[in-house]
Amino acid sequence: MPLHGPALLGWLLVALCGGTGLYCLWWARAGPAPQRRPAGLEGAMGLSMAAMAVPAPVLPPPPPLLFAAVFMVIFAIAAGAPPPVLRIRATHQAHHLIEALAMFYMSMAMTGHSGPGTGGEPLVTTALLGYFAVYGIHAGARLPAGPQLRRRPPAAGRQPEMATACRLALALGMVAMLLTL
Repeated sequence: MPLHGPALLGWLLVALCGGTGLYCLWWARAGPAPQRRPAGLEGAMGLSMAAMAVPAPVLPPPPPLLFAAVFMVIFAIAAGAPPPVLRIRATHQAHHLIEALAMFYMSMAMTGHSGPGTGGEPLVTTALLGYFAVYGIHAGARLPAGPQLRRRPPAAGRQPEMATACRLALALGMVAMLLTL
């Protein structure tokens, strides 16, 4: 599902979202149990966003139903009630649901299956842009300044700053993708 914007933007989004997704998937495998499911969802979303951002001349777009199926699987995983051991906050779980629905919406809009034109419904696109912009600002405001970063051994768990930085990167990637609809 190629972006409608310039190829350079597509490659920058591939690098941002793909790198973030790989880091999150690594953490989902190597991190402590309470952090694995959220990191896995963020990793799947990041890699899905990277795949969606690959410029069309390089990789022919897959069938839109393939992307729709991937995002619906992510949606189903995010919607599932987390086991009590994981304790994913309800707001964070809701954010994953909105991410998956936004990606499903974009995959349908990019193929012309949503809204009056090829860019989807302007009201839905604007609402999603607003949500991810506010989420990104909120995540960015929670990041500490450089000297305040804590140093911990890797066994102590993923630093909260890294989880926040991953969420910020994916929110910014989502804003860029929505702007290219």
